Amino acid sequence: MNRDLGINLCRVTEAAALGSAKYLGQGRKNESDNIAVDQMRAMFTYLGINGKVVIGEGEIDEAPMLYIGEEIGNMDEDDVVDIAVDPIDGTSSLANGASNSISVIAVAPKGCILNAPDVYMNKIATGSKAKGFIDINKSVKENIENVAKALDKKISDITVSVLNRPRHEKLVEEIRATGARISMVEDGDVLTAIATELSYGKIDLIMGIGGAPEGVIAAAALKCLGGDFQGVFAPSDSKQVKRCIKMGVDFDKVYKIEDLVKGDDVLFAATGITDGTFLKGVSYMKNNMAKTESLLLRLPSGTIRFINSVHKLNQKLDQK
Repeated sequence: MNRDLGINLCRVTEAAALGSAKYLGQGRKNESDNIAVDQMRAMFTYLGINGKVVIGEGEIDEAPMLYIGEEIGNMDEDDVVDIAVDPIDGTSSLANGASNSISVIAVAPKGCILNAPDVYMNKIATGSKAKGFIDINKSVKENIENVAKALDKKISDITVSVLNRPRHEKLVEEIRATGARISMVEDGDVLTAIATELSYGKIDLIMGIGGAPEGVIAAAALKCLGGDFQGVFAPSDSKQVKRCIKMGVDFDKVYKIEDLVKGDDVLFAATGITDGTFLKGVSYMKNNMAKTESLLLRLPSGTIRFINSVHKLNQKLDQK
């Protein structure tokens, strides 16, 4: 893929973040998500790609834009790509004025990103130093011990990130029994997966059940960072089971990072909406200006870029 595509992906996530951050703490999840989708989709028209959404806002009958299967860009372009988007990962965090809400996108050549149904997935992930030391089929204790060994840490110094959900009560008990630390998060498991590599030891491991689409996007980011990810689809009801069957999911398979994101040409971009573990949220300034902080990752170069931008919002509106 054209390496210049990366900076343009940041423009896409910046647009979604700038639009949705206006709703910080207002409890308006639907409105914030709608504006993020609108802004992200509008910015795609400026990209020189021939793309198809493989992970988006839902199926064609569920979402007016960024739906699974939607074709984006110029169909005559040479860059034929899969697109995985989440205009807001952490809608509840944004609605409640909490941390770690981001806008994210991952892009890879056609056929390289798994078209994952919008169902639950049991996940485990870690950073590059513990790559190869996790196994979702092993016990919580074994995984924590193995990661601690890989990181040369005491188990009591290992921090596991877990979504704060009733379904994780048993998981939390098992983690506590090992003596490891727990960081409970309310929302946004894409960012916490990335944090296993970029939080400088604050997060070492993620465990638990969350959305499968978010799992694939997190895997794309971790692949760029040299990290590790495994997932097993875990549909919660008959509707999710039917959706999995329709999309060819293997319920017995452990989907490793190479199954979720194939090849060695991947781009990932994220922009902070609210302040988080390693990305600052949108801040609005006088004279109708705003600041954003974004993360841009590229494989195979392994480049990690943090991009701080100042936006003149009046000029952006004039350009549209």
